[in-house]
Amino acid sequence: MNGVVIVAAGTGSRMKMEINKQFIKLNEKEIIAYTIEKFYKHKNIQDIVVVIKEEEAEFFKENILKKYKFKNIKIAYGGNERQDSVYNGLKLLDNKCDTVLIHDGARPFVSGYTIDKSIEEVKKHKAVVVGVRVKDTIKVINDKNDIIDTPDRSKLWAVQTPQTFDYNILLKSYEDAFENGFYGTDDAMLVERIGYKVKMVEGSYNNIKITTQEDINIGTQILKIQD
Repeated sequence: MNGVVIVAAGTGSRMKMEINKQFIKLNEKEIIAYTIEKFYKHKNIQDIVVVIKEEEAEFFKENILKKYKFKNIKIAYGGNERQDSVYNGLKLLDNKCDTVLIHDGARPFVSGYTIDKSIEEVKKHKAVVVGVRVKDTIKVINDKNDIIDTPDRSKLWAVQTPQTFDYNILLKSYEDAFENGFYGTDDAMLVERIGYKVKMVEGSYNNIKITTQEDINIGTQILKIQD
């Protein structure tokens, strides 16, 4: 059984708008609605948990779940950090789930192919993340903005979501992290920390995370392509 935790409890401060970025509309439809729909309509996803801010629960139920007729969607509430939020979502998944995908609510353009590929690969490797090759040369700087290193671009990937795992391995990594007071920047980091190798699966440059005002314009263009 495959389940997904969609994380939509962030503040979206970089968007500089009063509304949570998850509820910003692209072509008259909320970002989070596009994201949920990708998994809701996917034949290989049987369980969906959406993690939201508790104070936005009624708005979410009325303006997303009810409006778009999403049934059997579970709601978890966000914590202080993203890691807390994901963990809250994990605990609500059906106990029959052996594979779990963790996905950003503000990443509405994930393809069905990427979802399928992630599930397929995790059966073999136990832990996979989606990413794309870095196009630009990357520079490492110090606190004075002096360039101190130029990594080999051929070995650099920009990580996206979904990040997909054997459920028991991911849960174990979370429990160990909390036990030791460790907070990572993504789920893969927690799994790597307890000794598992994580495989990279090539995704799509269209699978952007809508974070800034500029991303809204890009997202509108992607919708035209997908339509």
